[in-house]
Amino acid sequence: MSDANQISNQSAAEVGSNADLQEVALEPAATTTVPVEAKIVSEEPVTAHDDFDWSIDKRNVASYSKEEKEKYDSVYEGTFKSISDNEMVEGIVVGLTKTDAVINIGFKSDGLISLNEFRDLPGVKVGDAVEVMVVEKEDREGHLHLSRRQARITRAWERIVEIHKTGEVVTGTVTSKTKGGLIVDVFGMETFLPGSQIDVKPVTDYDQFVGKTMEFKVVKINETIKNAVVSHKALIESDIEAQRAEIISKLEKGQVLEGTIKNITDFGAFLDLGGLDGLLYITDISWGRINHPAEVLKLDQKLNVVVLDFDDDKKRISLGLKQLTPHPWDTLPESVAEGKIVKGKVVNIEDYGAFLEILPGVEGLVHVSEITWANTPINAKEFFKLSNEHEAKIVTLDKDSRKMSLSIKQLTPDPWNEIENKYPVESRHKGLVKNITPYGVFVELEPGIGGMIHISDLSWLKRFNHPGEYTKVGAEIDIMILGIDKENRKLQLGHKQLEEDPWNALQDTFAVGSVHEGTVIRRDDKGAVVQLPYGLEGFAPNRHLLKEDGKSIGADETSQFIVIEFDRNEKRIVLSHTRIWEQAKYDEKEAENKERKVEAAKTKKAVKDIQSKVEKTTLGDLGVLAELKKKMEQGGNDASGNTPVAE
Repeated sequence: MSDANQISNQSAAEVGSNADLQEVALEPAATTTVPVEAKIVSEEPVTAHDDFDWSIDKRNVASYSKEEKEKYDSVYEGTFKSISDNEMVEGIVVGLTKTDAVINIGFKSDGLISLNEFRDLPGVKVGDAVEVMVVEKEDREGHLHLSRRQARITRAWERIVEIHKTGEVVTGTVTSKTKGGLIVDVFGMETFLPGSQIDVKPVTDYDQFVGKTMEFKVVKINETIKNAVVSHKALIESDIEAQRAEIISKLEKGQVLEGTIKNITDFGAFLDLGGLDGLLYITDISWGRINHPAEVLKLDQKLNVVVLDFDDDKKRISLGLKQLTPHPWDTLPESVAEGKIVKGKVVNIEDYGAFLEILPGVEGLVHVSEITWANTPINAKEFFKLSNEHEAKIVTLDKDSRKMSLSIKQLTPDPWNEIENKYPVESRHKGLVKNITPYGVFVELEPGIGGMIHISDLSWLKRFNHPGEYTKVGAEIDIMILGIDKENRKLQLGHKQLEEDPWNALQDTFAVGSVHEGTVIRRDDKGAVVQLPYGLEGFAPNRHLLKEDGKSIGADETSQFIVIEFDRNEKRIVLSHTRIWEQAKYDEKEAENKERKVEAAKTKKAVKDIQSKVEKTTLGDLGVLAELKKKMEQGGNDASGNTPVAE
């Protein structure tokens, strides 16, 4: 028999010898004298042992009567408690083993509870009173099943539910880390502390809280699964709320407070004012322009700020830092005055110009018209780059409206004042192609000085549909000054004028009627552009492109062309391929007609010679003459188509 069973039997025996039973022992034992011979009158037949009295024990002592037995049974039953499953009862530790504690709850038998359930009571000893739960009065083996852990959890849950209703603060110990938060032991029951409820600030390292004892508020319970959620953040927020209400009650506009930067965003910084947050907008950090608050502020930095505005209902406080110092426009140094040269950083660029920050909070505008002396349009976004520094001259300064106009071009003398001396008409120079338009090329000779080459002044010989066919932006080009418009600050430039007009020398070479070999380089609906020797180009109308076989000359095809028009003033040459083969046919026909006329003339002359030698006419001669005349008439008709007249 095991120790537990021995202890259980011993306990039951002790219960049997209780004081309650002692009073039974005080009663005198009832004795009954049974005669040796007894006469039993019975209608039933007598059998062996029918006269045996089962109520007499082996010591020949009679048992209790029925009434006495019922009395003593009720006394015995009264020594036990009436319990039910899942009931909470108080028990006494009546024994300890290496693994279990024997608990007497006044039932028929004692129960065993593992010592693991007493880890919170390491000094448990015999005689200690503990609260336990009756899990089962009798399990499959007939034993009483008790649990101290279930009792603790039940009591803990009851307290947690009550505290959730009252909003009281509880103390718990963080036992472990889990996914998304921590496990907290509250009254012996495990509760969940989400990571977002640990602190008002985001927490990433959960391990630092394991083993710590902290205060919490029960924020959520689930009766069905007996689960509770606690929060430490709620306590902090309630404290902060109290502090916030106190601070707001004392706030005034213009009041200076000390705050600690707790967060920095793109639009400003949040400051902890001692339980109350305030927002310092980026525009109120500095009189000068800043791209991000992090340029001048750091986390956990302490600084004094002024209260600009606050909202009691929304509990919003607007703070200012720059307002603690005078506005820079009110304290301009002597170096910032009209006519002075200053240096500034580009803080903003618009289509109409750029703003330069001369001092923090003091800006001036460089208009596009004040960038360069040149009269050509300029793009401010191409000239300026953010954060670049430029020197400029202060042109106007208005402290009242806090406006300043600057000029970069006035840092140097106006080059147009001496334009005739430096760039006289017909002088030759090199320039840089700055811009190309459909009608010409803009060339810069030096900063502020430039002009345009018209598309017609690019080449003597070639015609361009667009100047981009001849040059590109950024290329260097030779030019000649053709004219100066000082009032409008414009130069008229030429490129082809650097060479003599070749049309004067080519007039004889490409005279009307001259034939040249040419290549069609471009065709359109009107005709074709033909590339001729010496770099010239001519134009052949569509009707002058027909070949002898009826087809038309195509692009990139080389053939013979005849000049049918040459205009030196208009720089135009008109060509024809069709007239070449048409003229050949005409010349051939003319040659045939001329040959026939010559033969007719020879025959006529022969007749005259014969007639001059005849002196006398005879009858025979008349016959010969008539025949000769007939032949002459036939020959004359063949040669000219006219009948000769006899002389």
